[in-house]
Amino acid sequence: MPSLEKLGLSNNQLTGELPDCWWDMQALQLMDLSNNSFIGEIPTAPTSFSCYLLSLHLAGNGFTGVFPSIVRGCNELVILNLGNHRSNDFSDKIPLELSLLSQLQFLDLSNNSLTGLIPSAFGIFLTSMKHPKNVSTPESLGLTWKGHALTSRNMFDYLNRIDIIWKGQELSFQIMIEPIGMKLMTGIDLSSNSLSQCIPEASTNLQGLRFLNLSRNHLSRGIPENIGSLKYLECLDLSQNELSGTIPPGLSDLQSLGKLDLSNNHLSGKIPTVNQLQTLTDLSIYSNNSGLCGFPLDIPCTHASLASAERNGRDYEDQWLYYCVIAGIVFGNLALVRGALFRCKL
Repeated sequence: MPSLEKLGLSNNQLTGELPDCWWDMQALQLMDLSNNSFIGEIPTAPTSFSCYLLSLHLAGNGFTGVFPSIVRGCNELVILNLGNHRSNDFSDKIPLELSLLSQLQFLDLSNNSLTGLIPSAFGIFLTSMKHPKNVSTPESLGLTWKGHALTSRNMFDYLNRIDIIWKGQELSFQIMIEPIGMKLMTGIDLSSNSLSQCIPEASTNLQGLRFLNLSRNHLSRGIPENIGSLKYLECLDLSQNELSGTIPPGLSDLQSLGKLDLSNNHLSGKIPTVNQLQTLTDLSIYSNNSGLCGFPLDIPCTHASLASAERNGRDYEDQWLYYCVIAGIVFGNLALVRGALFRCKL
């Protein structure tokens, strides 16, 4: 079937390993194998493979091994879904080549065994996540959250449309070759992995993001100071990490933010109480951060607690400068070099 463009086999009971001949279908643009029982490693694509994929869904299987090499050559990819609740077990680090997928608008790598850093190069080269895209309707949107969530499984049951539950209302968006519907669904989910060290400051360049989920990792240092740059962000989950320092005041500038979870970290200091954060009064947002004080918590801020938070903040800034800025430069340069080598091979 060399001319096949769309293949949807999701939510069946398919088992076994994918055959090596899988990549003979070089005209594929939309491929969905999610929620089956496939196992083993994804076959390596031949060097002659020309990738035209716009949308790739492998979530909810039993795939193992390193990150699929096929993704690295799919420069037109808009949707990459390798995660969600019943997921695979891809290991190793997030490959820097993902940063070269400039058309990418939806990235779900959740519930795998990925380690290492979040590439700073994401904030430099994922250009379709930097700027919000124009959509016709609806003009103002808000993401749902845990339990009612916008999940990869809900979004991609069908290859020709997106059905989601959005603020309690079911909406359907048509996908086009230049997917107008997908442009409003820009987001990243890296939750439930073993990612470590800092959240790159460069990630705040992705100003078109509607949702960002980095929960259940081992991220440390602090929340990026320029988090307020993500002005279209509607859902932010940084819970169950090892984040320290204070909550940046810029977080309260996110006027579209409707769902927030900072619980189970080591944050300290006074919770900002202006603008949008005034409307988020659920105590669970800040639970299990022993150093936080102020509204909506029933914990008054004392001079001693604020002084301690200020000292911790200064320590965090020094650590952030050393680990994150330097790492960002190194990994950004590596992405450029590896990208150049990759293009040369083509």
